[in-house]
Amino acid sequence: YGYEITRQLNALGFTDVVEGTVYTILIRLEKNKLVEITKKPSDMGPPRKFFAINDAGRAELRKFWEKWEFVSSKINELKEREQ
Repeated sequence: YGYEITRQLNALGFTDVVEGTVYTILIRLEKNKLVEITKKPSDMGPPRKFFAINDAGRAELRKFWEKWEFVSSKINELKEREQ
């Protein structure tokens, strides 16, 4: 769920990432039908939403990584030219 995602990102060094940002992204992913939602009871407050990427989400993620690889390679080319 969102808190756990935020905690893991913070542990990886993304210390500027806050829960509000993560939940905004998760809501967008849910609206675009890129994740599956499971609600589980919570001892404190309303049920918690757990998010799992679905096939459509995986396809979008693959597209993202392809674009990222392209952009990253071009940035590296520019960096090498300046050295």
